[in-house]
Amino acid sequence: MTEQRGAEQQGSFPRRDAEGRVRTLGDLLGVCLAGLVIGVLALVLFEWAFSSFGAGDFGHTNGWLAVILPAWLFWDDFRAWGFGAARVVAALVAAAVGVLVGLLVAGLGAGLPLLLSGALAAAAFTVAYAAIWFPGVRWLARRTG
Repeated sequence: MTEQRGAEQQGSFPRRDAEGRVRTLGDLLGVCLAGLVIGVLALVLFEWAFSSFGAGDFGHTNGWLAVILPAWLFWDDFRAWGFGAARVVAALVAAAVGVLVGLLVAGLGAGLPLLLSGALAAAAFTVAYAAIWFPGVRWLARRTG
């Protein structure tokens, strides 16, 4: 059974180590950005459906909702690191930086429709979080043992 689990993790994407942690930053970013695109497309579909029924104007949904799938992957990777301060500190720092970067991008796109400015902010958050989380948790885990 252990051999089967190892084979499943090697053949899956994102590639994961024996503990279930994402192996490379490229895998993390690739899956997160794919999830973000799926989230944006789902929001566009819902916006189109609601606006075609006359339930509002197109583009007024907050695009930050597109971050749901990337956040799910971040949570899954967080859980794979097991109990310890390294994962909590790395997640808090990555979240703070990600939210700050996302809010800056949202502020720069203030004249755009909410769906577009929020989607851009969610993309900025996703990239910033992954760029801080991935090396940060590994560095802290090595430092704390």
